[in-house]
Amino acid sequence: METDEPQRVLPFQLQFDKPVASQIKIAAWNPEKDLLAMVTEDSKILLHRFNWQRLWTISPGKSIASLCWRPDGKAIAVGLEDGTISLHDVENGKLLRSVKSHAVAVVCLNWEEDGQLTKDDSCNISTYEDRTSRFFPPAPRIPRMPGVVSGDTGFMDDSEDSFLELSNSSHQRINILCSGDKDGSICFSIFGIFPIGKINIHHLRVPAPILDEQATYQLLNASIHKVALSKDLCCLIVMCSGQLKQDNDKSIERQISERDTHGLHCLVLNTSIFSERKNELHQVAQQASNIEDLTEVVRASLTIMCKQWSDAMHTFHEKFDSLSTLITDHGLDSSPQEEFLGLLGGARTSPPLHQFLVNSLAEVGVKRVSKAVCGSGKEIQLIVLDHLQPAAEIIGFRMGELRGLSRWRARYQGIGLDEKLINSATEKSGMFLVQVERFMMVLSSVVQQFSNFFNWLLKCIKLLMQEPNDQFLKYNSELVVIFLKFLYDQDPVRRLLDPAEVDHDVEVDLETMQRVRELVQFGGFSDCSYLQRTLIKEFQQMESSFKEAFLMPFSTISRKILCEDLLPLFPLPSSSAAMSSTIPMSVSYYEDISQSYQISDHRFIDYQSFRIPDELFSDIANCIGIARGFMHDLSSQKRGCSSLEAVLLSVPAGYQCVDLSLYKETQIVILLNETSISSENNGEACMMIVQASDLPFVSISRSTSLNLWELHQLKDSVVYLQMENEKVRGIPHSVIAPLAVSASRGVACAFAARKRALVYILDEDEDEISDTE
Repeated sequence: METDEPQRVLPFQLQFDKPVASQIKIAAWNPEKDLLAMVTEDSKILLHRFNWQRLWTISPGKSIASLCWRPDGKAIAVGLEDGTISLHDVENGKLLRSVKSHAVAVVCLNWEEDGQLTKDDSCNISTYEDRTSRFFPPAPRIPRMPGVVSGDTGFMDDSEDSFLELSNSSHQRINILCSGDKDGSICFSIFGIFPIGKINIHHLRVPAPILDEQATYQLLNASIHKVALSKDLCCLIVMCSGQLKQDNDKSIERQISERDTHGLHCLVLNTSIFSERKNELHQVAQQASNIEDLTEVVRASLTIMCKQWSDAMHTFHEKFDSLSTLITDHGLDSSPQEEFLGLLGGARTSPPLHQFLVNSLAEVGVKRVSKAVCGSGKEIQLIVLDHLQPAAEIIGFRMGELRGLSRWRARYQGIGLDEKLINSATEKSGMFLVQVERFMMVLSSVVQQFSNFFNWLLKCIKLLMQEPNDQFLKYNSELVVIFLKFLYDQDPVRRLLDPAEVDHDVEVDLETMQRVRELVQFGGFSDCSYLQRTLIKEFQQMESSFKEAFLMPFSTISRKILCEDLLPLFPLPSSSAAMSSTIPMSVSYYEDISQSYQISDHRFIDYQSFRIPDELFSDIANCIGIARGFMHDLSSQKRGCSSLEAVLLSVPAGYQCVDLSLYKETQIVILLNETSISSENNGEACMMIVQASDLPFVSISRSTSLNLWELHQLKDSVVYLQMENEKVRGIPHSVIAPLAVSASRGVACAFAARKRALVYILDEDEDEISDTE
């Protein structure tokens, strides 16, 4: 029961108060639908509707460290303890993609879509259209076969359209997934699947223009807590803890001690390359991510083809190798091929061959081996026709598109699309397609000769058994001879497929090599030795050329992401890494409505909110800090002013901040627990909304030394929150973090210490709702 008076109108309607089987450690609302994703302490992901109906539960099998939604709400990104980021479909939780972007735990994720409207007129030459569908049917899927787990490739093993929807993003605005790990690395992926940049905050040089134009600082032992990309993709704000070290100590007389500089900091990284080149990046990411998808189709196809042929050859040798043993046991000095050739030539059947054909092999054995070998050959041919060859053709087309883009140097050289590397990769994709055609010819010939050999053996067995043989298929004696001389103990198909044979060079006669060299003179390709490579080696070279070509944009963009500014927030003890990771903090961007801008030129203001630990400042207790305007502050300083503003909120006496979240229209939702309770499982809590834009923000004059904490400037202008003056809802339970707030849906979910989930509707007309629960 609520403790409020019956006549009092409560600000938020309590929609549900439901038990949860396990305590929740991470929670996030879907940005487009009334869906809540939760991560339990035992690392299971639960998806619930707003009415608390559970849609699905999945367990990645690894500890989950972070979670966020794609901006359109159709996929969810999960950061794992081993550095992997897995993408799951919202409909059923199926794995869409698994990417190993980090080496250690991914502690924070942020997925942002371009918020700027793009002019849609004829002069916009950057509008991108994916033309592949004009020339090709839908891209092939990864083939499946019993016993082969295609999920090992990192893709979902399902036939639904969600897999294609993940990478078919030409109709979307560009969106970027940012991920931070506990060692200070931040990765950027377009559409969440194409890596386009990576930095480490330990390697950043932090400028200090007020102190000395030449002075820079570096973060040591830094840990990332939050990353937030601005809606215009121009800035990334990073909340991190670490120690500031001056690069050049001699230029400053006063040395900065570790005690003074270890604390929570706010970084602004310049990511304007994403905004300035978003159309170019969109096109490159679209082509490259589809090429990577198709490369996985090729890889899985080759793996399955290799396994099928290996199983077929195992069946063949399992039966026919026994003939060599029989020949040795009978004391004969001959080989199986010689015995078969003697039988074909009309010679008398030797005892070991007769015993092998009549007793060991027999008609049933021939049919079984024939079915295994020829059936496998036909299945491999279908895999090539339905998966491998279409994938290779589309790869070649998309590489041709990229090749054309790379020649537009004025637009694409700036993002690292190197013409020479793309040309090489394009040629490799063409060579691979040639090798696929060659493999099909070899496979067709080998299967035909195996089939002919088995037909001959069946007729021989019938003759030896003195049974009628008119019903059996005819055979070609010359093909039997060729098979026995060149195929019986050799395997050209395996040499082209088996990864163990990657160092094997295919023999090519001198006349053919000369013809290839003559063809090179006509242009189109420069590789003369492609016929000497196996299909597997050709694929490996093609894949390597792709990685090299796509690494160039990745490296180029990474170098252009620079640190513009650093704001020290408050000090922390050097041994407080665990404490700093539990400090509630939130970062968001709101449109600046105080200025008049054109529709296509939105301006966003950053807001950072954070709880200040009580033990840090003797004169600032039980407070929450809110800073805004940090990402534009450096440019403001150059104009002789400062756009950075901040305010301190004092939490009402008897309460402490458990968690907080920035909400829409510059509001902040604060979750408070009573402090006068004997146990965390007793007592009550409350949820409060404060309109941040109405607070008396104080302009922050940047310190002349980075070791001075800016919050001291605010200690004389603290705003004291009063329960009776704010929008407050009592909660009849002691609560714990996290607090999940949806700005788009207007709801919040708080979790009680006694394993309960409480869902509140934040947007409502208070005059019409009277909640007496």
